Amino acid sequence: MSDAPARESFSLSPEELDSFRRNGYFGPFKVYEIEEMKAIWRKERLRLLDRSNAVYQDEAAQSGNTNISNYDRHLDNTFLADHIMRPQIVDRVRGALGPDVLCWRTEFFPKYPGDEGTDWHQADTFANASGKPQILWPDEFKEFGGTITVWAALTEANEDNGCLQFIPGTHEQMNYDETKKMEYEPDAINQMDKEGIRRGFFGYDYRELQKDPNWKPDESKAVSMVMRPGEAIMFWSTLMHASWPHSGKTDEMRLGFAARYVPTCVQIYPDTDIIEEYGGAVSLDNYGAVLVAGDNDYDHNRMVTETNTGHPFTVR
Repeated sequence: MSDAPARESFSLSPEELDSFRRNGYFGPFKVYEIEEMKAIWRKERLRLLDRSNAVYQDEAAQSGNTNISNYDRHLDNTFLADHIMRPQIVDRVRGALGPDVLCWRTEFFPKYPGDEGTDWHQADTFANASGKPQILWPDEFKEFGGTITVWAALTEANEDNGCLQFIPGTHEQMNYDETKKMEYEPDAINQMDKEGIRRGFFGYDYRELQKDPNWKPDESKAVSMVMRPGEAIMFWSTLMHASWPHSGKTDEMRLGFAARYVPTCVQIYPDTDIIEEYGGAVSLDNYGAVLVAGDNDYDHNRMVTETNTGHPFTVR
C-alpha cells in the first residue's frame, strides 16, 4: 500500500453546486497564491512571446492583429498545459459536467489602460462571430448548451481596470440568435458608447444578434467579479457577462486567461477545418482537444495526447 498522502479534493459541495446551478457561476476561488501567480507570470509572459511551436502559424495568427492569435497556447506552453488540468479547476468543473471532460479552447483576455469594456453577451454554440457552430451538444442534452469557462486572473482585476460582470441567473435563456451575422468593424474598437459606458466586442456589435432589438440587459442586477492574481471564477458561457472598461487610473494591464470545458459527448468544431472570425483565419490542422478528466469514448473530436518531450501535447 502506498504511503503517499491522498490528493486534496476541490469538488463542489452540494450547497456550492446548487448555487452554481442557480446563479450560473461559482467563485472566485484560489488556484495559486498571489505572490506565486505574480512570479509565474513574470517568467511565462516572456516564454509566450516565442510562437515557434504555437499551433496556429497562419499569417493572421502571427500578425497579432486578431483575437484568434490568443487561442490555445496551452498546446505549446507547459505552464498553461498544467493550469488547465489543475485539481482546483478540474474537480469543480467535473461537479457540473460529469466525470468525462475536455478542455477545448483557451484564450487570453488582456485589457490595457483606456481599453473599452466587453459588451454584455452570451455564447451557446460559439457561432456568434463566424455564424458557424463551434460546439454542439447531443440532441438528448438539449436543455444544456454552451461551455463552462474558468476565467483565471493573472493580474489584479477590479472595477478600475476592467473586471468581469455577471447578471446572476441569466444562463438558462438565450437572448441572442447566434445564427445571425455580425459585421466585423475593427475601426469601431474603443469607439462604442452603450448606456454611457464604453463597451464593444472586439470589433463587433453584439446587439446585432439580439432576438428582440428593443431588449436591454437589466444592469441593475449586475455584480462585479473583483479578483486577486491567482484567483479564478467558473461560469456558464450562456450567463450574461461583460467587463468594465479599463479606466486608465493605473498603467498596469488587466489580464485574464479563460479555459473552456465541455463533456466528451460534445462535438467540437464539427465539419470545420478553418476558424474564421475577428478579421482573421487559422487552420485547425494542429489543433486537438485535451482530455482533462475521465475517459473519452467518442471519436468525433480532434484530440491531443501528453508527451514526454519538451512540448506538452501531440496531435493524434
